[in-house]
This record gives sequence, C-alpha cells and structure tokens, in this order.
Amino acid sequence: MTTKDRFSAALISWLWRRLSRCRLSTLWRLAGLMQPLYRALAHRERRVTRDNLARAYPMLDHEQRARLARLSLRHSIVTALELGFAWQGKITSVNASIKRIEGLALLEEAQAQKKGIIILAPHFGNWEVLNFWLSSNMPFTAMYEPPRLHQLDDIIRTGRERMGAHLVPTTARGVSALLKALKRGEAVGILPDQVPDDTGGVIAPFYGYPAYTATLLPKLVSRTGAQVIVSVARRLPRGEGYVLHFMRADERVYADDDATAAHGVNASVERVIALDPAQYQWEYKRYKHTSHLYQDNQLITPWDASAPVP
Repeated sequence: MTTKDRFSAALISWLWRRLSRCRLSTLWRLAGLMQPLYRALAHRERRVTRDNLARAYPMLDHEQRARLARLSLRHSIVTALELGFAWQGKITSVNASIKRIEGLALLEEAQAQKKGIIILAPHFGNWEVLNFWLSSNMPFTAMYEPPRLHQLDDIIRTGRERMGAHLVPTTARGVSALLKALKRGEAVGILPDQVPDDTGGVIAPFYGYPAYTATLLPKLVSRTGAQVIVSVARRLPRGEGYVLHFMRADERVYADDDATAAHGVNASVERVIALDPAQYQWEYKRYKHTSHLYQDNQLITPWDASAPVP
C-alpha cells in the first residue's frame, strides 16, 4: 500500500469515528453543505445519474430530472457520512433511529416456513442500517468484497458483523455458504443491482432498457425453495431516522428460466425505488455492459434477453 493509500485509510477511519457520534439530522445538514463541492468534482457520478434518470423517468422534464439528480447526489453523500453511525454508533442510537417497520408480518410469515429467506436489498436508503437490524434479529449471511484500501477491511468487517452478521467472500465458496445458510432456514442478503462478471448474468429489462443482471438469486431459489423478500431502510426527511420496508418480490423471481427470473429481480428493484426515487444510488452503471444496444436513450439494436454479454 502506498503512503497516499495509508493516509487516505487513516483519514477515512478517523472521519467515521467522529461522524459516528453525530446526530443523523446533523449529517443531513452536513451533506447539504458538501453537495456543491461534490457536484463540482464528481463529474462521472453526475453524468451517470443524469443518464440513468433520463431512462427511468422520460416523462419528467429536464428541470424535474435535474432536481431529482441533485437530491439523489445529496442522499449519496449522506449515506457515506452515515457509515460511521451504522458501524460504530451506539447500538441504542442505531436501534432508536429505526422509527417503524412496514411489512414485518411478511418477514415473520417467511420465517415460519423455515425454508430460508433471501433478502433482496438494492442500493437504496441506508442498507447498512438494514444489515444492522437483520443481523440483530435473525441469523444473517451476506457476501462481502474487501475494499480497495485494505487497511479499512477490519473496520468495515467489524462494523457489519457487530450484531452477528456472517460475511462470506464473493466466490464459489461464498455461494456455497449462502446455500448452506438457506438450507438451515436462515436469511441471506443479496444486492440485486451489482453488475456480475461475464458468466454470472443475463440481459433483462431495467426501466425498459437492457441491463446485464445477476442470476445468483434465481439459482439460490431453485436450489433451496427459499422465499424472496425485498427490503430497504428508507431515510426519513431531514435525517429523522429510517423506516424499514419488507415487500413481496415480483413473482417472476421464482421462474425456472434465468432471463424471466432476472426480469423479476429488476421489477422488484423498480418497485422499491418507487418508495422514494431520490434515495436510489443512480450513479451506479447498471447499463455499462449493454451500452452498445442504445444511443441517446433509444434502442438501436434488437436485443435478446437470453443472449450472452458481448
């Protein structure tokens, strides 16, 4: 690790410790103060956010999408600031920040079936707070990829595992651990909006546009018969806390065909985004493997959902 990386890791670690003591409302205001600088520097994030919103919400005019993009970037900033709170804040404070839970009966019903639960958790709101609650209330396993700054690994692992979560690598060994947890009737977490490697997905529509989508979830379902529940921790206005949502997944996630199941995964993500579109991480490149299929947000080449990624 270079001197620059060591300094960056030390600074980030120090900031997380300091920010873990702040009120959520303070972090929300701080994100607002940081937003002009972030917008000035984060050219790629602004561009990707703008392009993704144009695909998802063509019915909005330019100014409406611009306002949504600005609010989305502020949520991205505050999510980063809240990491210290979720990982290192007082347990009583994190628990108190969860103001209510919607759809809890759905989760309890799935638990009673003892077939395992797959929590589909998009990059929406604060997924670290969701991990905190899940691992506090049930055996919970999730995949984990170490950060680029390796000196942050222990801090992140400790934060995510402090309430009992079991982290497994993003490898075949990790998939095997997920299968074993599901067969024990436990819960596992899947991030449905990460772009997989060239052998781990199919093309499926996301807001009507072709997006390379992981097939891990349908494979886990077919091997275990687990129930799929979509869940997020939605941020309340002005940093007032969070609402946890547990929602039924689109029925297509249970299909035998990978392309149909992937379509169901994306439809489930779209449904949860509708809770508050500004809280989704729009700067993520969902379409990076399929950009050759469209231009100016218009499809220029017919696409086949079962076709391999070029």
